[in-house]
Amino acid sequence: MIQVRVNAPSRTYEIEIETGLFDRLPVVFRERYTGRRLALVCDDTVYALYGERFAHGLTQQGFDTITVTFPAGEQHKNLATLDRIYQALANANFTRSDYVVALGGGVTGDMAGLAAATFLRGLGFIQIPTSLLAMVDSSIGGKVAIDMQQGKNLIGAFYQPDAVYTDPGLLNTLSDRLFADGMAELIKHGLIRDKDLCQRLESLGSRESISGHLDEIIAISCRIKGSVVEQDENDNGVRQLLNFGHTIGHAIEKVQNYNGLTHGEAVSVGMTVITRMTERLGLTKPGTCQRLMNLLKSFNLPVDMPGISREDLFRAILIDKKSRSGFISIAYLREIGESDLIRWSFEELEEYLFAELEN
Repeated sequence: MIQVRVNAPSRTYEIEIETGLFDRLPVVFRERYTGRRLALVCDDTVYALYGERFAHGLTQQGFDTITVTFPAGEQHKNLATLDRIYQALANANFTRSDYVVALGGGVTGDMAGLAAATFLRGLGFIQIPTSLLAMVDSSIGGKVAIDMQQGKNLIGAFYQPDAVYTDPGLLNTLSDRLFADGMAELIKHGLIRDKDLCQRLESLGSRESISGHLDEIIAISCRIKGSVVEQDENDNGVRQLLNFGHTIGHAIEKVQNYNGLTHGEAVSVGMTVITRMTERLGLTKPGTCQRLMNLLKSFNLPVDMPGISREDLFRAILIDKKSRSGFISIAYLREIGESDLIRWSFEELEEYLFAELEN
């Protein structure tokens, strides 16, 4: 087992990573959480694959467990689904000594975490990620949120989990598209902080090649994100580097009404557009964008803008959470493995972005 400790200012917790861990978790939970009630939250797809079996295992270990399921998909990461979780917790008389357990991908972790953060002003919270994106990114760092019609993750909080249990073996049921979705975030961590990780991913170059090294590579990615969170838990400075590609990525998702590119695919396009732009502006080492694109494409990620208008894209950017009084912080690459932030006015961003999209 590989353990990654995250020493966030608000809470210290362990990420435990091991292939095969999931089947042992009911016994692990008995050793660590006996006497606590558990609310298992998962979407209907994950429930059929893993949730029913896990809930049965918890019952066998003596836990009083309720299960809350919802339809799979980003379009269900909203107030209505969050209220379903609240209602289940209230009807079962959960107390602040009990736990919400998120079993699933980023959507599940975000909503379950927000429910845990706000119901009774804070319950225990455990993450069991089942997607690569959740394993390397969204289960770490305490960002929990739901979407609004106006944009992504607009209602949320910072609420660190008590523990994260990661079993890369669960990725065996993940489609190639959703595996690539998570690779976008894993590649991003290498691009902004770890050129050695990028070189390793370049040498592996495919899902098949990387599969035998998942425990170790997921741990490396977790350490990168964890180290950034430790420095800036509430996203006011260096943590914004983790948003590399996300300003444009989130806008693409919004314009497509969360029914087009996946999150990782949109971020992949966003990283490409920003890096091409900053390379043209002389902020990024020449050749960086081509190397970035080659790496993304090797894991079947898109690099070209989808067919949406630049005006719609820019309107979606205007509500970005990184904006402050007419300015926005943009994460960019100086070169592979080295990143920085630049502050642009919206007028500057519009000028640079429109020029780039015209090209």
